[in-house]
Formats: sequence, structure tokens, C-alpha cells
Amino acid sequence: MESEIHLENAKFGKLQEYLREFVYGGIDGAVTTFAVVAGGFGANLDAGILIILGLANLLADGFSMSVGAYLSAKSERDNYDKHEKIEYWEVENLPEVEREEIVEIYREKGFKGELLDKIVDHICSNKDLWVSEMMKDELGMMRDSKSPFKIGLATLISFILVGFIPLMVYLWDFFFPTDLNIFLWTSILTGVAFLIVGWLKGIVNQTSAIRSISETVALGLLAAIVAYYVGDILESFFI
Repeated sequence: MESEIHLENAKFGKLQEYLREFVYGGIDGAVTTFAVVAGGFGANLDAGILIILGLANLLADGFSMSVGAYLSAKSERDNYDKHEKIEYWEVENLPEVEREEIVEIYREKGFKGELLDKIVDHICSNKDLWVSEMMKDELGMMRDSKSPFKIGLATLISFILVGFIPLMVYLWDFFFPTDLNIFLWTSILTGVAFLIVGWLKGIVNQTSAIRSISETVALGLLAAIVAYYVGDILESFFI
């Protein structure tokens, strides 16, 4: 099973670097927009009003989520840079103390004697490697190579693309009226979106595809049911 998952991962190549952001942005987009649609349907809102609410939610929440993802990634990078500068200062000004910390780190890993001395000498002979080891083993921090801007952009794109699906049938019917059961077809299309995003989620998390799809579909269904009944209840009070 694990070998199959790793083979699937390799198929995405460079795109997989931001696949996690795409997946979770898409899940949030589909869940929140479908919840708005279901709530509006439960409240018997006019299709035009429902479209306005859905689009407003799609754009506002998508922008908010992407900004949050960008700021979070940038904050983590800034925090890493700050501690990295501190480690460089300590290596340059307190080399004996920092060397002893490397000794302790590798002693705890099971190295000792001459082999331990060689490893420590090798690490401490290269300032960049020395700092990198301190960041990883002492502070438990590793630099994320992904761009904070691209993280935010991937989140925004996926949120809007996948989140637009629950509104597609309503928009089509608004401009080209049909006799279709709009909410039924919206539910079907959104269900397909959840299936695809759930499958991608399984690849990202390296878990069972069936489990990831089931969790994603269940989450979307639960959100829609809650929104529908909230809309239905509130309609009796305010409309």
C-alpha cells in the first residue's frame, strides 16, 4: 500500500509542493459555499439572493483564508530566520558552548568515542552545517522552502475554483432557466468535488483514499445539513 501511495505522489511532480494548500483550500471553499447554498435553500431564499450570498462568501472567505495562510507561512519563516541569526551569533561568539551542545546531541543519538569526535569535528568545521544542525536538533526547526506568497495564492485559487462548484447550477439556471432540480444537481456536483478533493487529501496525508474521501464527504454533508436546518428554522422567525 505504501509503495502505491509513493508512486501516486511522484506523479504530481513539482505541483505536489503546494498540493496540501490546494487540497485544504478546496475543502474549505466547497464546504463553506455549499453550506451557504444549503442554508439559503432551507430558508427558501430567492435564487438571486442565494447567488449573491454565495459569491460574497466565496470571494471574502477565499481572500481571508489566503491572507491567513500567507501570514502564517511568513511568520514561520521570519521566526526561523530570527533563531537562525541567534545561532550564527552563538557559533561565532560562543563556539565552545555550541560545540559542547553538538557533542551532547550526538551522544544522545548513540555515538561515542572516536566516531563521536570525528562527527563533531566535521560539523563544527562548517559554520552553515553547524548552525543547520543546531536549528534542527536543538530547536527542532526546519526551513520551509515553499514561498509564503505561493502558499497564499494556491489557497486562494483552490478555494475559489472548488468553492465555485456549488454555485454553478444556480448561475446557469439564473441566466438560462431550466426545469432542473437545482439543489439536487448542485448537491451531486459538490459531492463529486468532495470525492476528488478527498482523494487528493489522501495523497497529501499518505492515508487510505477511501478513508480520506469518506471523511471529506461526511464533513461537507454535515455542514450542509446543519446549514439547511438553521436556515429552515431562522426562516420561520425572520421571513
